Parts: sequence; structure tokens; C-alpha cells
Amino acid sequence: MNYQEKKNISETKTKIDQKKIRRKKLDFICSKGFNFPNKFKPTISVKKIIENYNNIESVKLKENNVAVKVAGRIIRQRFMGKAAFIVLKQGYMEIQIYITQQIILSNKYIDKFKDLDLGDIIGVKGILFRTKTKELSIYCKDIELLTKSLRPFPNKYHGLLDQETRYRKRYLDLISNKKIFTIFETRSNIISKIRSFMKKNKFLEVETPMIQTIPGGADARPFITHHNTLNMNMYLRISPELYLKRLIVGGFNRIFEINKNFRNEGISNRHSPEFTMMELYSCFDTYKEMMIIIEQLIKELVCKISKKKIITYGKNEINFKTPYKKISIKNAILKYNPNINSSDLESLSSIKKISKKLNIEMKEDWMIGKFIIEIFEKTVEKKIIQPTFITEYPIEVSLLARKKNSNKNIAERFEFFIAGYEIANGFSELNDAIDQKKRFKQQINKKNIDKSNIFFYDEDYIKALEYGLPPTAGLGLGIDRLIMLLTNQKNIRDVILFPILKNISEKK
Repeated sequence: MNYQEKKNISETKTKIDQKKIRRKKLDFICSKGFNFPNKFKPTISVKKIIENYNNIESVKLKENNVAVKVAGRIIRQRFMGKAAFIVLKQGYMEIQIYITQQIILSNKYIDKFKDLDLGDIIGVKGILFRTKTKELSIYCKDIELLTKSLRPFPNKYHGLLDQETRYRKRYLDLISNKKIFTIFETRSNIISKIRSFMKKNKFLEVETPMIQTIPGGADARPFITHHNTLNMNMYLRISPELYLKRLIVGGFNRIFEINKNFRNEGISNRHSPEFTMMELYSCFDTYKEMMIIIEQLIKELVCKISKKKIITYGKNEINFKTPYKKISIKNAILKYNPNINSSDLESLSSIKKISKKLNIEMKEDWMIGKFIIEIFEKTVEKKIIQPTFITEYPIEVSLLARKKNSNKNIAERFEFFIAGYEIANGFSELNDAIDQKKRFKQQINKKNIDKSNIFFYDEDYIKALEYGLPPTAGLGLGIDRLIMLLTNQKNIRDVILFPILKNISEKK
């Protein structure tokens, strides 16, 4: 047995011993009447104390005699001569509690201090003051145990070092890692500001089904479940698109939804089976207006969250000064692939040769448009660092988009990229029911050849289009990826509180 194995066994034994000791303490204090009290009411948060009093001098604090009641978790404690110090944590903010020996040794508190451990949640009443080292602190007048922590915390609050443990035990990660706590505060702030932007621009927030009888709106594999009462299979939605456009048929003009989508596919640093998106739809607009909305939204978010137009993401500086670049998908391929000529992308035979050189796995039913997408994703996508709209997508890979009047093979569609990530996808909506039905039928013929990836025909959506969908444009915004960008995170799991992980028993 090597040193590390012995150390791990020793640490595990220590934790088990500590848990037993803490449980004995709990049993003892419960026998004396402790019942996890819930009547302690803080008068101020630690954050507000820091904000309101951190710059006030000692003399002023003493004159004002500021009384406070706060609650939080003990993360450090030490005894120094005739006094004790406890560091209390609330959220990611910390404050020091100063306790005199007189209070500790009084009959009222001696048992309380004996039973306190790191991780316990306590309530404190006291007066704000500054220590000799000028640290803002609370002079403790009263202390009360609110929750007993039965498990010792890892690494003495220096943070969880194992990445997977951080994901599996996010509660410990949040307690010990200020950076992670602030990321999720920022996430909430970003989503709140997105909602404010949408409402300011006269969009109405709506909700559509997350459990659907027919999954649609995107080319992806759904999660399947079963409804016992109805005795029928149902699906977690892969996109809210078809339901949102039904609402446009019903008379809403400008709508949006922020919610979860689910796709039973791969997991990576930028893909999660469960993810958050916003989709929006606007009558009498085109994909060009959707590009303007994205520009305005992203610019506003960056200015409000980062307070500047240039942010750092990884090794790159990204400039969000508008207008953003626009380039067609074919020209993007040519720009980043000097060995490819325009004529190479025009015929099926020539584009197959290019794809073979790039080691792209091909399927027999692929047409030129699909090859263009695959070449773009493999050779271009990761190289687009500055905010850029990629336009003129092939119609064959744009099932729900309107064709351009000037070229029936091209869709009125864009995808928006930053730092190598697709952030948004938008297009002028196809509102020709006959054309949409034809495309659905063609998709069924292709997809159902592969039994593992069946395409569902949504007859009711076609009926809705037959009643009349006004000229409309829409877009989908990947909120998780946007938050990754604005918080400088490389892994989507670091912006999702509880990411999906493989069962521990299944790990190799």
C-alpha cells in the first residue's frame, strides 16, 4: 500500500470518527432540549453589514453602537488567550465574531461553546466594532446553535479539489468556493436582465409543454417516458418551437419563453442533455430583425454584467462593439480553408472528395447542404472568436426556415458565434403549410431508415399552419453557453448547478 492510499484510508477513518463524535454531541444537546430552533430572526445580512459599515472608522462605529443579529455557518474558530474568534459565513460573505472569555466561561454559554463544530449554523447577537487590527467584527452578546453539522467539511474550507466531487456535491462546492457562488449569482442576474430586455421590447413571456406527445422543433433524439393513466409514451421536449408558433397562429404577436430543453445525446464541455434556452418569435419581422435583437441584447448584457465592451474569455479578448460581423457559411469555409475553392462546394462529387480528405464520416443520403455544415463545423466553427453572424445556410438543413426569394436553395437563416461557440440560431419562419408538409414527409423518409433516430410527423402543427401563420421570425438563444462566456468558464457543467453525471457505480 502506497503513501497516498494510506493517507486516504486515514482521512476516511478520521471523518467517520468525527461524524460519530458530532452525533454524540447532537444526542447530548437534544437530551437537554435542543430541537433545531427556527425562531431566530436575523436583522441584517453579512453582505449588508460589509456594504454599509466596512468603510466606517472605529470611533464612528463605537459612537453609533450598531446592534445586529446575524446567522451563518462557522467556517473557522480559534482561541487566543482570554478571547475566542469565530468566522461566520453567509453565502460567500464572511464576518468575524469576537467572544470574550467572560462570556465563554459563564454558566449560560460554556456548554454551547463546547458543543460547537466547524460547519454548525449559529445565530449571533452583538455590536459592530473594529479589532486592534482594524477588522470589522461583531462583539458577541448572545449566541445560539441553530443547526448541528453532523459531517466534517472537506479540506478545512480550502475548497473541494476533485472536480467531479464539486459537481456531485455542489452544496459543498458553494460553501467552500466563493468563485462558484458568484458564478451562479451572475447566472441569475443574467437571466433576470434577459427577461427585463424582452419585456422592455414588448415581448410577452409564455409557457409551453415540457412533456410532449410528439417531440419536434429540432433535429435531436428525445428522452422517452410513459404516462401510466393514459397508457402512452411521451417525450421531454427538445424544443418549444412548434408550440410557440401555434401561439403566433392564435394571435400573439411577440412572445418568448425561457425554459429547459432535453436532448438524449452526447455530453461534452459545451453540451448537456438538460440545458436552458430562450426562444422568441415576432410577427412581421425577418431573420434580419432577429440579428438586430441579438446585437442589442448581447451588447446590453455585456455592458451591465462586465461594465465594458471588451471581455476576456480564456486567452482571447472579445470586442462586443456593434455592428457584429456577417459572413455566409460558404465564404467562412473558404476564408478558413485556403486549400478549398468555391467550385469544390458546388457539386456532390467534389464536396465528397473534400470531406474525405478532412476525415468526415459520411452517410449515403447526404446532399451538398449537409456536407457544407459538416465541413463548417469541423474546420471553421472553433476559429470564430469575435461575435459573428454566419448566414445563407442550405435549405436542406433548415427544415422550418423560409427560402430566400433570390435563391431557393438558401434559407433566410443565421447562426451567431462567439469564441468558437454557437450562441444563437434564428430564421424567417416557414409559414407555407404545403411546403412545410412536404419537407416533413421528406424528413420522415430519411430519418426512419435509421430506426434509432425516428422523426415524428406533427400533423396538428401542419393544421395550425393551414389556418394561417403570419409572416414571422424567431430565434433560439443558448443561455448556458452565453453564461459560460460572460463568466469566463470553459465547461458547461460549471454554469449548471446540478449537471447530469454518470452513476458512480458505472464509472470505470
